[in-house]
Amino acid sequence: MWSFVGNKKQQRWLWYAWEPRLKRIIAHAFGRRNKKTLRKLRGLLSGFSVGFWCTDNFNAYEMLPNKKHITGKLYTQRIKRENLNLRNRLKRLNRKTLGYSKSVEMHDNIIGTFIERRHYLQ
Repeated sequence: MWSFVGNKKQQRWLWYAWEPRLKRIIAHAFGRRNKKTLRKLRGLLSGFSVGFWCTDNFNAYEMLPNKKHITGKLYTQRIKRENLNLRNRLKRLNRKTLGYSKSVEMHDNIIGTFIERRHYLQ
């Protein structure tokens, strides 16, 4: 999920893993849209048994195992819905708003705290 800090040239990406049976986020990471942030998310998921990965065709996902990797929009509908829920609840994630973050730390902490309260503490 894309957002920005300061101005739209300073992009910040929220990467998260969605568990469809529990209907919640089980891990999340912030960073650029690259392999380094994907590695950070995979490190957080190392304790889980990941059945399969559903993603778009972005080139960073080449590092995922081919047998467990499904690309396309068929299985990402619920993730898109969760992105919309987050945008509706957190003003900082809206693309056209005055409530944007001015520092990376505040951006990550506010969004991270919301995800922790909504998904991890239930």
